[in-house]
Amino acid sequence: MRRGLGIGLGVATHLFFFVTVWRLLPFLAGELHVTGSLWIDLALAGQFAVVHSLLLHPAVRRRLEPIVGDSFYGCFFCVATCITLWLVFTFWRSSPRVVWQFTGWTARVIDLAYVGSWIVLFYSLSLTGFGYQTGFTPWWHWIRGSRPPRRRFSPRGAYLLLRHPVYLCFLGLIWFHPVATLDRTVLLAVWTTYVMVGSVLKDRRLAFYVGAPYLEYQSRVPGYLLMPYGPLARIPVRSDSPSPPYATPSKSLAVAS
Repeated sequence: MRRGLGIGLGVATHLFFFVTVWRLLPFLAGELHVTGSLWIDLALAGQFAVVHSLLLHPAVRRRLEPIVGDSFYGCFFCVATCITLWLVFTFWRSSPRVVWQFTGWTARVIDLAYVGSWIVLFYSLSLTGFGYQTGFTPWWHWIRGSRPPRRRFSPRGAYLLLRHPVYLCFLGLIWFHPVATLDRTVLLAVWTTYVMVGSVLKDRRLAFYVGAPYLEYQSRVPGYLLMPYGPLARIPVRSDSPSPPYATPSKSLAVAS
C-alpha cells in the first residue's frame, strides 16, 4: 500500500509539474488575465517568493523532512511551488495601463530572447541534474530501493561563467516581453527582488553544504556578469569567515539549489 502511494505521488507530482510549466507560457505572455487590484498581484507574487525560499531553507527542511520523508522532499517542494504558481495564474489581475511597449524589429528581438531564455534555462538545469529540481531522482531511487547518489559539486558549462544561470534565465522569462502593463511591473519588481535575494541565500546554502570548494568557486566566478561589488560579485576567500548556522553538512543537495 505504502509503495503504491509513493509511486502514485511521484507520477502525479511530475504530471502536475509539466502541466504547470505549460500553463506558465500563456501567463507570461499576458494572456487569460482579468482586471482587478494590483494589491492582489503584489500578494500573489510575494507568496510564491516566500514559500519557494522558505522550503529551500535548510532549517525548514530539517523540520519538515522527518514528516515528508527525505526521498519525497523534492516532490513535496515541487508540488508546493506549483501550487503557489497556480494561485498566481488563477487570481492574477491585469491592468490596461501600458508602461512600455516595443514594436517592429525590437519586439521580434525581445521575443527571440524570451525563447532563448527557455532554451538556456533547461540547458542550465541539465548541468546540475534536472531530476533533483523536481524530486524525480530521489523518488526514482526510492522506487529502486537504493539511496540517491550524493550530488557532486563540479561546475561546468554556464556555471564556469556565472554562479546563477538558472536564476538569470528566470529573469529573462519575465523581462523579455515587448509589452509591459502596470501589473507586469509589479511582477517584475517582486520577482526580480526575489531572484537577487534568493541568489545570495543560495550562495550561503551551498557554501555551507559544499564548504571550501564552493568558497573557492565564489572567489573565481561572479554570481552574475558585470557585478564588480557586493555579495553577487566574486567573493575573496576569508579564513575567518564563520560557517552559516544551517543544517548538518552531510545533508544531500537534492533541494539545496
